[in-house]
Amino acid sequence: MTKTTTRRGFLTATSGLAAGAAFGLPQITLASSAPAAADITTSTLDLVDPQYREFAQAMAGFVPDSNSLPVLRQALENGPRQGTQNPTLERFEMSGSTAGFNLYRPETPRAAPAPAIIYIHGGGYVFGTAEQYDGYCYDLAQTSGAVVLNVEYRLAPETPFPGPVEDCHDVLTYAYQNAASLGIDPTRISIMGHSAGGGLCAALAILARDRGEVPVKAQFPIYPMLDYRTATTEAPVNNLTTGEFIWVRAANRFGWDSLRGDYAMDDNRTGHFSPTHAASHEGLPPCFMAVGNLDLFLEEDTAYALTLTRARVPCEFHIYSGAVHAFDGFPGTNLTTQFARDLAAAFDRLL
Repeated sequence: MTKTTTRRGFLTATSGLAAGAAFGLPQITLASSAPAAADITTSTLDLVDPQYREFAQAMAGFVPDSNSLPVLRQALENGPRQGTQNPTLERFEMSGSTAGFNLYRPETPRAAPAPAIIYIHGGGYVFGTAEQYDGYCYDLAQTSGAVVLNVEYRLAPETPFPGPVEDCHDVLTYAYQNAASLGIDPTRISIMGHSAGGGLCAALAILARDRGEVPVKAQFPIYPMLDYRTATTEAPVNNLTTGEFIWVRAANRFGWDSLRGDYAMDDNRTGHFSPTHAASHEGLPPCFMAVGNLDLFLEEDTAYALTLTRARVPCEFHIYSGAVHAFDGFPGTNLTTQFARDLAAAFDRLL
C-alpha cells in the first residue's frame, strides 16, 4: 500500500454530469442481448421540475459509443466538478489489487473510531474517475461524519464484469482489514454510489453477503443502475415517461453491453452483474434508495425496493416528483435540498 496526501483545486459545477457539451455524441446500433425497446415519442419536459428544465433540455439524447468514449472521458477529466474546491484527501494504492481509493476525513467525526462509507462513482460503467468526485466525497465526509473511501475502479469496456465489482470488493476488504490504521470502526462500514455506482453498490452488497468475509452496515444506492434489461424488449415495463433526459435508453444499452462483455449469465454470479437478478436478496444490509420519477431507472429501482422488502431487508425508498437523472447535482434547488435532508436522516439512522 502507498499513500499520498494532496490538495487539488477544482471549479464548482452545477451537476455531477458536468461538461455536458461533451455528451453530444452520435447514436449507434448496439449488439444488445435483446432488441431495443420503443423510445419516447412525446416529450416529458412539461413534467420536469421547473428548476431543472434548462439542464434537462441541454442534456437530452446524448449517447456515448465506443468510438467517441475516449473523447467523452477526456472532456469530463478536463471539465468542472462539483463540491468543495481544494479538498484535503489521502490517496491509496493497494498492493496486489488493480483498485485504489481516495480517503476523506470529517472535521467532526460521528464517533471514534468513525464509521466509514465506501463510495462508488457513477458513469454508466464506462466513464468517470474517483478524482472527479474528490470535492463531492470530501463534502460527503463532512455532512455524514464518516470517513469516506472513494473507489478507483476499472471501467468497461476495457474491463468488463466482474472487474469493476471485484475492485470495489477489494477496497471494502482493505477497509475492513486495516480499520485500525484508517481510524474507522470495522463494524460500521457502509457502501454508497450514484447511478452505475449505485448499481455497483447494490452488487457489492450481494457479493459481500455471498462471500461472507466483510460485514456491510448499510447500503445507499442512489438512482442505481440495476437491471440489464431496461430499455430492451426484455424489460418488464417500458415506461415512456422516463428516460428522455440525461441518461437515455441507447446510452443504457451501451453501458450494459460494455459491462457484460462475453459474460453468459449462466452461473451463480448474476446478482454480482445485475443486482435485480440475484438468486436471493435475503440477508442484505439495510437500504436507503432514491430516484426521480422521470429517471430511466424508476421502474427497476421501484421493483428492487419491493424485492428487498419482500426479502425482509429494511428498505427506505424515495421517489422525487419532477426529478430527472442526477437531479441531486444541483445545489440549492428544492428537490436537492429535500433529498439532502432525507439522506442525512438516513445517515443518522443507519451509519
